[in-house]
Amino acid sequence: MSRIGEKPIDVPAGVTVTADAAQVCVAGKLGELRLALPAGIAAQAAEGKMGVSRLDDSRRARGCHGLTRTLIVNMIEGVSKGYKKELEIQGVGFKATVQGRKLLLSLGFASPVEYSLPDGIAVKVDDATRLTVSGCDKQRVGDVAARIRSFYRAEPYKGKGIRYRNERVRRKVGKTVA
Repeated sequence: MSRIGEKPIDVPAGVTVTADAAQVCVAGKLGELRLALPAGIAAQAAEGKMGVSRLDDSRRARGCHGLTRTLIVNMIEGVSKGYKKELEIQGVGFKATVQGRKLLLSLGFASPVEYSLPDGIAVKVDDATRLTVSGCDKQRVGDVAARIRSFYRAEPYKGKGIRYRNERVRRKVGKTVA
């Protein structure tokens, strides 16, 4: 038995959940998300509650039971509250700007790095060095934040680059002159 998969899901006011044999659709004030149900998993929606059950005891169904419930809970939280990741840019002359649906990053390269923002994701820039990536899909928010960070990861000698807000960068000692 999956202890997580058996728990009922509370659906808050303002969020509508519809489930059929193939997918679950969650709609709220921040958007609409869909999840294709894996084989052997069924979802039932009632008033204010939702349940996830497995149709058989196959290894795949047992493995997807708790995962499916957690994904649905994340979808419900995403359309009601939303998710956000905060990034910091450190380095002399390093900055970010948003122009329409493009993020321009000046990271010391010959030309600025352009990143096209996917649908459903918003990036807000504060002080040209603090970025906030927000949206209703937890996976997409994390993916976009990781892609932005990958353009120039914080390096261990001077610490310059892009990092998550509370990330600790392990610093190394540079060369010593004898």
